[in-house]
Amino acid sequence: MSDIAILVISLGIILLGAELFVNGVEWLGKIFDLSEGAVGSVLAAVGTALPETIIPIIAIVFARGPQGSEIGIGAILGAPLMLSTLAMFVTGMAVIIFRKRRRTGIKVIADYSSMSRDLSFFMIVFTAAVLAGAIPPEFRGWQILIGAFMVVSYIWYVYTMLTEERDLESESEIPPCYFARHHETPPAIRVGLQVLLALFCIIMGANLFVHSIEIVALTYGVPAFVLALIITPIATELPEKFNSVIWISREKDTLALGNITGAMVFQCSLIPALGIFLTDWQLNSGAFISAIITLGAAALLYVQLINKKHISAGMLLLCGVFYAVFLLAVFNGIITG
Repeated sequence: MSDIAILVISLGIILLGAELFVNGVEWLGKIFDLSEGAVGSVLAAVGTALPETIIPIIAIVFARGPQGSEIGIGAILGAPLMLSTLAMFVTGMAVIIFRKRRRTGIKVIADYSSMSRDLSFFMIVFTAAVLAGAIPPEFRGWQILIGAFMVVSYIWYVYTMLTEERDLESESEIPPCYFARHHETPPAIRVGLQVLLALFCIIMGANLFVHSIEIVALTYGVPAFVLALIITPIATELPEKFNSVIWISREKDTLALGNITGAMVFQCSLIPALGIFLTDWQLNSGAFISAIITLGAAALLYVQLINKKHISAGMLLLCGVFYAVFLLAVFNGIITG
């Protein structure tokens, strides 16, 4: 039981660090007069993804034995799975709950160009990452080449995003800086200290998390890959996606869905590329099944977006069915370590 308590505590430390980091980089963007797009779509996106980024790195680099790679790969593949299924389902539930206060009802009217670009990028690049996992070890050079393609693709995506103005419904205010509540614009040194403290919390929490998940997996006989595939993304991604619930209630649909699809783009490119570079990236059948479920949910949203120019609450709820299929596959032993 103490190991489970450490697991919960480590997740709390990680999420605290992520909150401090996102707040800090937003203030850094304001202090150094960076554009709203640069702060929200690049700095904040990276900050939000830090827990999911640090955990596989810690697991792969510092954990001993094959369990480290299993935890790392499970965390890498679990984040896109959760975002395209469970996070979308939660957003759909929010649309249903707040439909009476929304002028568009159950229609989710988000920026079409941003959404279609994010989803198409995700499906192409994530497919490349999955296919790289089927390449035999003797053709390792091709895996490295695919990883490099994924990094370059994300750089291109960021460039495109920063040079094309996004049609956001409104601009949100930055919460007070935690290290300088009494300053309208806090000193840069204090914001910098907050960011450094956040990074320390995230790294320390990730280290505790990897250690405890290894022990829990051994104690209860659950494959580390499966445990990481389920627990890690829910714990590190889903709480922050409740921002989408708030934005849906305020009819800020572009922010609500962009919050998810932007994270999907980051999680399908740079993070799997790290997995390719740091491991032999040999995916098992369970990994391929979870990837197919992920791509299926994303493709479903993309098809409706292209045909209807919007996404309905029903389609978002249907994404939850894909996650239910994934859980059934896990509990029936179809997806294993």
